[in-house]
Amino acid sequence: MKNQQMERMRNGKGFIAALDQSGGSTPKALAEYGVQKDAYRNEEEMFDLVHEMRTRVMTSPSFTGDKVVGVILFEQTMEREVENMPTPDYLWQKKGILPFLKVDKGLEPLSEGVQLMKPIPELEKQLKRAREKNIFGTKMRSVIKEANPEGIQKVISQQFEYGQQIIDAGLMPILEPEVDIHSPDKEESEKIMMTQILKHLNMLEEEQEIMLKLSIPSQNAFYSELVNHPKVLRVVALSGGYSRDEAVELLEKNPGVIASFSRALLGGLAAQQSDEAFDQVLHTSIEKIYQASIT
Repeated sequence: MKNQQMERMRNGKGFIAALDQSGGSTPKALAEYGVQKDAYRNEEEMFDLVHEMRTRVMTSPSFTGDKVVGVILFEQTMEREVENMPTPDYLWQKKGILPFLKVDKGLEPLSEGVQLMKPIPELEKQLKRAREKNIFGTKMRSVIKEANPEGIQKVISQQFEYGQQIIDAGLMPILEPEVDIHSPDKEESEKIMMTQILKHLNMLEEEQEIMLKLSIPSQNAFYSELVNHPKVLRVVALSGGYSRDEAVELLEKNPGVIASFSRALLGGLAAQQSDEAFDQVLHTSIEKIYQASIT
């Protein structure tokens, strides 16, 4: 199955859906979906509601492996069920979609122009559980806000250090050093980051591969060297705060890079919609993101 899944991710047409909002981002995601804070009394009820939202997305007739190649899940979503099946098994067996798991624990405060990841002390335990639940790969996010060479070097080193641990556990790491789209020196940050990524890629062993989730670059096709690198399985783009239309327009200018959108995917969906209306909005969103991802 692993070889089949690797082939699916390497050559499959489509994009990765990011359904991994957790902690502090969940109330905002629910509010955008039309579920306000007075609809739940505690965190447990909040996560029940967000799972209902994600289940509605994943079971939608428009949400299939024909257009969606992967889904990034929050840990609780991995542990729950969709249509009486473990979520990862439902995605792969019923939809032909590869399940990924968000493993980072959030961000450190800003220092040297970047936000490193908080330590992940139980990563080994998480990875063991992910394998048991038939997860294909993982994702972890850092943020670069300024073109600070020392800070960016630390971000990339940390990403690859954890990435190596994930490779050793038999899973595919998505490294996500996000460059803030509002950064005044975004393009310079991307150049420094690219140099560091290439340096660390060349330190991987011969048959080891990673994936990269990056902000859409300021310079069109800037990540072509990464797209074609033998140690990069896929390069995916986050929407980073762009609207869906903006993100799609920018992505189309970056051949070989596929989307991994969250808000840009789910925008316009509402709990109050009929199933037909919900699916129509999701279908339109998926089609736009898919087309941009196969350019």
